[in-house]
Amino acid sequence: MLSPSLSPFRREKMSTVDTAWLRMDSAGNLMMIVSVLMFDQPLDEQRFRQTMVNRLLPYSRFRSRVAQDVTGAWWQEQAVDLDDHIIHSKLKSAKPDNKAELELTVSRLSAEALDPSKPLWQMHLIDNCIGADGRRRQAVIVRIHHCIADGIALVGVLLSMFDHTSETRPHEPSPQQVEAAEENPWLQLMHPVTKTTITAINMSTTMMTKSLWMLADSSKLMQRFTGMGQMTTQLAQDAIKLLTMTEDSRTRLKGKPQGKKHVAWSEPLPLSEVKAIGHALGSSINDVLMASVAGAIGAYLRAKGDTVPHGTELRAMVPVNLRKAGKEQKLGNAFGLVPLVLPVGIEDPLARLHEVRRRMDELKGGYQALVAMAVLGVLGATPKQMQSEIQNYFAKKATAVMSNVPGPQAPLYLAGSQLGQIMFWVPQSGDIGVGVSILSYNGGVQFGIVTDDAIADDPHEIIRRFEPEFEKLVLLALMSEW
Repeated sequence: MLSPSLSPFRREKMSTVDTAWLRMDSAGNLMMIVSVLMFDQPLDEQRFRQTMVNRLLPYSRFRSRVAQDVTGAWWQEQAVDLDDHIIHSKLKSAKPDNKAELELTVSRLSAEALDPSKPLWQMHLIDNCIGADGRRRQAVIVRIHHCIADGIALVGVLLSMFDHTSETRPHEPSPQQVEAAEENPWLQLMHPVTKTTITAINMSTTMMTKSLWMLADSSKLMQRFTGMGQMTTQLAQDAIKLLTMTEDSRTRLKGKPQGKKHVAWSEPLPLSEVKAIGHALGSSINDVLMASVAGAIGAYLRAKGDTVPHGTELRAMVPVNLRKAGKEQKLGNAFGLVPLVLPVGIEDPLARLHEVRRRMDELKGGYQALVAMAVLGVLGATPKQMQSEIQNYFAKKATAVMSNVPGPQAPLYLAGSQLGQIMFWVPQSGDIGVGVSILSYNGGVQFGIVTDDAIADDPHEIIRRFEPEFEKLVLLALMSEW
């Protein structure tokens, strides 16, 4: 039994936002963040376990189970047996390329609940992963419940376990390091917010508590906020937009998930090439990636024989970091969601890129992410039945959850082995059955997708269309130079 030398077991109240994520588990969607780490060489398992002791277990939530009573949910510390959390196995297939078997393993684990009597995380070391190049690698599949922290925070936690060279040895943390681990200064992956904006979160929470489930009479909301300042007026307007969203286009990707998942991911594209294409076409890296995603989904729908009119749109809820710059943050959920409507019906790649850029620009400077965070706070404080009703209302307005996380651009090492690739998926809630992830690392960018079997059992058919859509933009950029 391994755990760091820390203070006696503690009990801590869970925040309402984290409680909301705890209670969102359903038969169709488990609220787990799942990541796949691919290593060029097998990890030194003993060294890996010691790294977990020194760099992961100092975070109290990774040594705490969730306890619930009439007063709510609590973090209850307990002794941690790493044998419960580190599982070692291997793929059976010896084919030259057995990535499909690894994807099936990830799919199965994505639909398998974590043991509620133990801290809500597991790491699966998978041997015998053979790539298309014939090389054997090792995968680590990471499963962490969303109530522990959001994806942005967990990327920071995972990165804190890595070294910059293969020679760095695990070290025992000092008391100061243990304390710092509780408030780890994560990378600020998106534009943070100010103290004024945090006040707006509290204001919007009060507003939501009073009127969310009545779907907010827009004229009354505007009257309430009239004269309270430009930011507050914008907040009210964005609250109305979020609460009165129409449903996006009905496509085969909307439906009711049943809990069986399928995952797929692409090989890395050169990030420098994506950046160069964006520059040549007057767009950002995000614009190029999102336009390629929209193109891949549209092409997939047409290939299935569906009619996809020019105005067909797919709404994806995109997490946005709401942590303050320069402040050490504790684990937890500190993000909002903004609705990005992808123009999947536009076939012309350049016109689609311009429309994605226009819509991304519209989202900048708004407060819809704040309102969404307030909603999550309200959900955790309401009866579970009411939470489910509100959650399902918003789930009907979207088809997918999409995350785009910029990772480190230098190689990382864990237990002596270099990290080759990293991919992750955030959970979908309610009746959303599609999750899209984009992550850059060490000069490459990868696109991944998870779908529910009841909605689409062939995510590879979407994945394989991503690079061709990007190549269309490459061709247009080259033509523009002539």
